[in-house]
Amino acid sequence: MDMNTLLPIIIQVITGIIGGQAVGAAIKSAAMGQLTKILGGAVGGVGGAAILNSLLGGAVDPAAAATAAGAGSALNISNIVGGAGGGAILTGIIGAVMNAMKK
Repeated sequence: MDMNTLLPIIIQVITGIIGGQAVGAAIKSAAMGQLTKILGGAVGGVGGAAILNSLLGGAVDPAAAATAAGAGSALNISNIVGGAGGGAILTGIIGAVMNAMKK
């Protein structure tokens, strides 16, 4: 596996973690630990970027996207916004479920 394949996934994971941490800090009532926010953000980041990329008509496969446009394609808007949004949404859902289970 080369760097052109891994770079979009790394960016999606990092931006997803950032989005998950932001939502985790905003939802103080949910008893989420750091590991929960990190994992929820990372998984949501990859999923959110894949969904946004497919909605915008891009390739879902990171290897195909990297081959088509080179390494600069990893920093496109769908990887960054989709990663942060997906991480925030999934972490928010996890926080809401954990908050509901605690009652």
